[in-house]
Amino acid sequence: MIALGRLGVDLYPLRTGVPLAEVETFGKFLGGSPANVVVAAARLGRRTALVSRTGEDPFGDYLRAELEKFGVDARWVPAVPGLPTPVTFCEIFPPDDFPLYFYRRPEAPDLRITADTLDLEAIGAARVLWATGTGLSAEPSRTATLTALAHRRRAAHTVLDLDWRPMLWDEAERPDARAHYAAALAHATVAVGNLAECEQATGERAPQAAADALLAAGVTLAVVKQGPDGVLAAHRDGTRVTAPPVPVEVVNGLGAGDAFGGALCHGLLAGWPLADTIGYANAAGALVAGRLACSSAMPRAEEIEALLGGAE
Repeated sequence: MIALGRLGVDLYPLRTGVPLAEVETFGKFLGGSPANVVVAAARLGRRTALVSRTGEDPFGDYLRAELEKFGVDARWVPAVPGLPTPVTFCEIFPPDDFPLYFYRRPEAPDLRITADTLDLEAIGAARVLWATGTGLSAEPSRTATLTALAHRRRAAHTVLDLDWRPMLWDEAERPDARAHYAAALAHATVAVGNLAECEQATGERAPQAAADALLAAGVTLAVVKQGPDGVLAAHRDGTRVTAPPVPVEVVNGLGAGDAFGGALCHGLLAGWPLADTIGYANAAGALVAGRLACSSAMPRAEEIEALLGGAE
């Protein structure tokens, strides 16, 4: 499995329920949605790699070391001279308020990925490619993302995580975002997004309509995350499944979607029935929502199975 895109350092408060201005101590973690997804898949026994960039600084060294520690191949994560490694702070107000503060200026190194530096042979051979909407937000990353997706010629499993984060798009680029999403969806076999992301990509927010729009855009499997209402998955063959949320005492919901993504890929690679795959991914996301961190909190298979089996 290869993921392409965002990578940075997460600095999370070690106290919950207090504003950032009052926080005195932070935990340092590997962050960035695609990076977290491959960490989640690696925890489930999958061979994974990340295509990204860091700054040429100690934080970049830290991230490469963390990727290797988690079992993620970091050969395609070089440093970019002259740019700082991105840092992200959050505030933690359970159960559903987790403001994020991205420091990605003057430019994030992961947006400097170029098409001519991609290992297209490896990308074509990977059993999963995971790309994100943030990768479409600027050049040269946009062309690199579309090149990687197109190179796979709609091979399973070519995943587009809609990953709409408007604060990471320059204001001048935002009006064209839907057209860029359409170009990416035309090459993807799986699309994953929450309701707001689906609305941005397709214009549809109602779950069934959003799933229909994603299928019409070209994918084979549309996964629509609905927060407290669970998940809808719609396959081109007509199969539709819904999964209710797994009850959990939320500590930090920020990594839940990435755990879901890694577990989703694990189930797709295992060839499980769609309902089993979505239920498993739901449980993985719930476990991480009940923990403080993201990358280091990704669950192992036995933890997911225990939760599905009814364990506390």
